[in-house]
Amino acid sequence: MAKLTFITGGARSGKSRLAESLAVAYGEPLGYLATGHAGDGEMAERIARHQARRGAEWQTMEEPLDLAGVLRGHDCYFRAVLVDCVTLWLTNLLLTHDDPARVMEEVRSLADLLPTLQTPVILVSSEVGMGIVPENRLARTFRDLAGEANELLATAADEVYVMFSGLPLKLKG
Repeated sequence: MAKLTFITGGARSGKSRLAESLAVAYGEPLGYLATGHAGDGEMAERIARHQARRGAEWQTMEEPLDLAGVLRGHDCYFRAVLVDCVTLWLTNLLLTHDDPARVMEEVRSLADLLPTLQTPVILVSSEVGMGIVPENRLARTFRDLAGEANELLATAADEVYVMFSGLPLKLKG
């Protein structure tokens, strides 16, 4: 099995379900590194749905900013760790630092760390660059950061999938 798997696709494309099924194949215990937080009722509902689908065999860790630190600190504890999702992590970093160069430094640090870990990692990230050019600077900055981050992490990955309408297309590995 792959040591680093990267899964991308649009909203509600089945990315998380594919990631969960790949992680379960590694056996228990399983780690789930959540980058989002329930800022409103709708997001709280999304998080609850994900948690209910995963079940008790998963240990959830919530970390909006320090992915590398949490992954390093939990190396060899789980049979696999699923990170959901990279784009929410990028959002958190961009809104915290307001510095695209610093965000990309964090992405490069994560990409450098991942091959050194013993625990297999599955990264989920949204594909946001296939639509129209956003009208405001922040949205364009985020779209560009997500594209660069996805490219860097997919390059580092052993396996890469893109999800379309619930169907996985394997691009690498």
